[in-house]
Amino acid sequence: MPENSTPYPRRADPRSPYVFDVRPLGRRPGSMREDRRRLPAPAGLGSDLIGLPEGAPLVVDVRLESVTEGVLVTGTVTAQLTGECARCLDPITDELVAEFVELFAYPDSVTDETSGVDEVLRVETDHIDLEPVVRDVVVTALPWTPLCRPDCAGLCPTCGRRLDELPADHAHESIDPRWAALAALQTEQPAPHDETTKE
Repeated sequence: MPENSTPYPRRADPRSPYVFDVRPLGRRPGSMREDRRRLPAPAGLGSDLIGLPEGAPLVVDVRLESVTEGVLVTGTVTAQLTGECARCLDPITDELVAEFVELFAYPDSVTDETSGVDEVLRVETDHIDLEPVVRDVVVTALPWTPLCRPDCAGLCPTCGRRLDELPADHAHESIDPRWAALAALQTEQPAPHDETTKE
């Protein structure tokens, strides 16, 4: 499970914008309805380099379908990510589009009876909570190495400037640490030699 994901199970709070009322489906297998919601992102949707700020808008398009074991939810999450390039650290934005399919089991279904408490999502008092699902799908869809562009050359390890803005022959003179002591000796002035002779 991703680091920022929400553990299951989770009690559905009807006041949450992520909670959907499934009573209109009537537990009739084959009945279906679609919904589209613009929701505020919960906290913790991101990595060190890129993510979705808390409260930022995300769009959830879902299809709720009644099946024998529960409610099958098929959906898409769309959001605008913000962060920084992993190579040059410049600010970047990226659109995330992630799909998911989840079964919410009815309390008295075979799936509910044969699954552990944290193995399956459940319909809670005729409601389902999509926040854990959205959290997981966003976190797992984040790019591992966000880049401002695929061929970004990154930063010069010596001066820290962007390599794309420097000439192709940009370089810094460096001395092998094994020879550094010898180089220091070469720069020292020789001690004056006493040429006085004794009579």
